[in-house]
Amino acid sequence: MRVADRITEVLQAEFSPHELEVIDESHLHAGHAGAPDGGQSHFQVRMRAESLAGLSRVAQQRKIYAALKQEMAGPIHALALDVGA
Repeated sequence: MRVADRITEVLQAEFSPHELEVIDESHLHAGHAGAPDGGQSHFQVRMRAESLAGLSRVAQQRKIYAALKQEMAGPIHALALDVGA
């Protein structure tokens, strides 16, 4: 399974977002430290979910990183977040 698909699967299951876009930006980091051959390491997530309403930006990010804990320990090197309710 592609990493972007796994990210999508985890976030859908955890947050039931009404908007979710996962963009693989690995090609922009080719040759940089932490960028493995074959990519699938740098991602941008744009997500809107009611379950994040009322939380501070830091709390929202903590919830997302906790949901993606396994992926953050493995294939994900960088994750940019644009999230809200």
